Amino acid sequence: MEQSKHQVSIQANSAITILFWQVGNHINQDILENKRAEYAKLIVSTLSTQLKEQYGSNFELRNLRRMMQFAEQFTDSQIVVTLSRQLSWSHFIELLPIKNPEAQLFYANQVNSHLMSVRDLRKQIVAKTFERAAIANIQTIPSEQNLQYTFKDPYLLDFLNLGNAYLEKDLEQAILFELEKFILELGKGFTFVERQKRMIIDGEDFNLDLLFYHRKLKRLVAIELKLGKFQAKHKGQMELYLKWLDKYEKQEGENTPIGLILCAESSREQIELLEMHKDGIMVAEYWTELPPKKQFEEKIHLLLTEAKERIERKKML
Repeated sequence: MEQSKHQVSIQANSAITILFWQVGNHINQDILENKRAEYAKLIVSTLSTQLKEQYGSNFELRNLRRMMQFAEQFTDSQIVVTLSRQLSWSHFIELLPIKNPEAQLFYANQVNSHLMSVRDLRKQIVAKTFERAAIANIQTIPSEQNLQYTFKDPYLLDFLNLGNAYLEKDLEQAILFELEKFILELGKGFTFVERQKRMIIDGEDFNLDLLFYHRKLKRLVAIELKLGKFQAKHKGQMELYLKWLDKYEKQEGENTPIGLILCAESSREQIELLEMHKDGIMVAEYWTELPPKKQFEEKIHLLLTEAKERIERKKML
């Protein structure tokens, strides 16, 4: 009974969303056509009054304009039909202000894949998840499409409440204490395996800070935490860990382990020169304190612009 009730709810939401797209598309394509701006406003206002009287408040002027915007931004009806199975009209309303079509589709697919609530979607948009994933994409190998948008740069760890002075062990302990929030920030698919993973190499003990497994990628993810700025020597340390994991921990059917080095500050030119992505190693900053919203948005925008410039330089080379 509960499953049937849920299924009916999904079908009803999907039908409403598709209806709103069809209404918006019909107004844009068949009613307004190439009408002058002022005349178009009058038509839409009159149409809203008529529809509201006959079909209720869903067709008030503001919502009718949203339907038109919806049809204008999501032009492929088949994509709308697919997304409407998991995205409600409220989800689409959150997506409409996003100007970048790639970002829109990214967030829509996030909701579709992870059954995200409207509230969670809103949090993802505010946290600039698409932009941070796009910054991290520069370190992935083009041939490994499944790694695209898997990692982020930077990671937002403000929920750890560490303050200004802390040690590496404090950072690790805080992550373990807030493990659920940390995994949510990492992204869907990550599963915690072990802390301080012990490796004995040539009779000497080595300890990896955190070991995760990514279900979709089917591979172990080694995470090292660094308090200061990224240094080139960190690459050699992670390479050693990944080789050991590949030899002793990788199970049949799994892919080669990959590494993520989280630093308080990145060294982007060093990372680019070292071509660490070829060895399956990602480097990202972590922020334990967030700047005010405007500064946060400006900083993420600057990092994304720099990442795009580095991609263009690579293409020229």
